[in-house]
Amino acid sequence: MFERFTQDARQVVIRAREEATALRHDRIGTEHLLLGLFGQQGSPTVAVLARHGLTREGVVESLVSEVGDGLDAGALSALGIDLDAVRDKAEGAFGPGALDGDERPARSGMGGHVPFNADAKKALELALREAIALKQRSITDGHIALGVLREGRGLATTVLVARGVDTAALGNDLTQTLLA
Repeated sequence: MFERFTQDARQVVIRAREEATALRHDRIGTEHLLLGLFGQQGSPTVAVLARHGLTREGVVESLVSEVGDGLDAGALSALGIDLDAVRDKAEGAFGPGALDGDERPARSGMGGHVPFNADAKKALELALREAIALKQRSITDGHIALGVLREGRGLATTVLVARGVDTAALGNDLTQTLLA
């Protein structure tokens, strides 16, 4: 299927992997595909997302709100540990970002490969179906955006709803942009 992807669409997938890795997630999900779309500077798809109030920063904010940043502040607080105080102390001793280390557990036998979860696989399959339905030979970043919307169950949908996005209107706008 990837042979039908335009260079821009391939870059979205590459960026999705980078986003998953940066967030220390062991799978690429629809949320990472959504974040990957924002790397396409000047893309009509990014312009449509922006018209619907979406920014990369806003999506990351909603994502962290949904799944956290890797440290469960509530659970630590229940144990009497103030996460903010720990962060301040560590950064005072070791510098800013001391707890944001880049070390990740090795994935034995995976060679650094980050697989797609079922929702992301479905979104990419739906991107192909959108291209076919629109009688277009190639899959673009716009088709990936539509695939993420049509999938409807992944974390990207949760983030879009949390941001107050009218997903039907966004889908219509993306489709019109692809047909233009």
